[in-house]
Amino acid sequence: MTQKTAVVTGASSGIGAATARMLAAQGYKVYVGARRLDRLQALAAEIDGVALMLDVTDPESVAAFAAKIPVLNVLVNNAGGALGLEAIAELDEAKWLAMYQSNVLGLARVTKALLPQLRASGDGHVVNLGSIAGHETYAGGAGYTAVKHAVRAISETMRLEWLGEPIRVTEIDPGFAETEFSLVRFAGDAERARKVYEGLQPLSAEDVADSIVWAVTRPSHVNIDQIILKPTAQARVDKIHRG
Repeated sequence: MTQKTAVVTGASSGIGAATARMLAAQGYKVYVGARRLDRLQALAAEIDGVALMLDVTDPESVAAFAAKIPVLNVLVNNAGGALGLEAIAELDEAKWLAMYQSNVLGLARVTKALLPQLRASGDGHVVNLGSIAGHETYAGGAGYTAVKHAVRAISETMRLEWLGEPIRVTEIDPGFAETEFSLVRFAGDAERARKVYEGLQPLSAEDVADSIVWAVTRPSHVNIDQIILKPTAQARVDKIHRG
């Protein structure tokens, strides 16, 4: 049998790296893309994968990346993240634009560029990393919740536009997951990032990756539209039990 292939964007750390490892363990040839090439190369060596430079906010980078990908079975659009926690009255347009570029336009760019390879496989699957922020809102989170609501809209539209084609679409929406997410959101403030998860057991990157791999390894006629997963201690974005 021909080995199946997968692409994971934003794979230099966290959920992306964990997903790449788990897909490789399932027998996939994994192409990992991100801006931090040194980390990617170490990961690729570990999983016998292929590390390729990728900046999803740069159309030329996306085109160069896609040109190196053969027939493709699974695309995991993981690149993205949050920047800041300011109220709308303190709008930082640069942060909002950066989040839109990575979470929304970047996802669409990569998917468009790799759609021919997904179609050619005869059994394609696109996994979009959303968030419970795509279902809820919270004070200070307007920029991030807006882009993750957009990911939901794009995922649903993909299913409509590709109906009848051999391409499945899954959206994965995690709650609190302890990765570099909060460290990036708070511009490297490790103490502030640590307090986000203080007093509870958050999801791990591996917990989220496990749900991704479960979804893509279902039979080809089974589409898992959406998975929402949260720590047991989290009821909503802002409703947390801390022990």
